[in-house]
Amino acid sequence: MEKSEYRRERHSISKLVCNLVFVTKYRRKILDDAALLWLQRHNRKVCETMGCQLIACDGEADHIHIMLEYPPKLSISVIVNALKGTSSRLLRSHRPDLAARYWKGALWSPSYFAASAGGAPLSIVKQYVEQQRASSAP
Repeated sequence: MEKSEYRRERHSISKLVCNLVFVTKYRRKILDDAALLWLQRHNRKVCETMGCQLIACDGEADHIHIMLEYPPKLSISVIVNALKGTSSRLLRSHRPDLAARYWKGALWSPSYFAASAGGAPLSIVKQYVEQQRASSAP
C-alpha cells in the first residue's frame, strides 16, 4: 500500500475501510433503479460532509451495500445513523411514491451489517504482531 493511500491527520495515520449493508424494513422491495441512483448521490454527499470517502454504493430492491473509508474519530454507528436517518427522510420527500410503501414511515430496518474491508488477511496480521518481540531482540 502506498503512503498516499493512507489518511493523514494531525495525530494519526489510518486506512479504515468498512462495508455496510442496510436492509429495507421487512425486506420490502421498495428501491427501484432511480432510488438506488439517488441513494448513491445522497450517500456520497453525506460521506463528504462527515469526512468519509464513498468508495462504492449499489444495491437491489430490498437492500443497499456501501463501502467507505472513514476517519478514526468517527464510529461506525455514527456513520450508519447519519446515512440511514437522512436517506430515509430525504428519499421520502424526494419520492412521495416510495414513501407510501414505507412501513409506518420507516425505510430501513433498525439493524445493519458492518465488516472491515481491505488490508492483509488476519492470519498475516497476527503473524506480524507475534513476530514483533522476536524481531526487536538484540
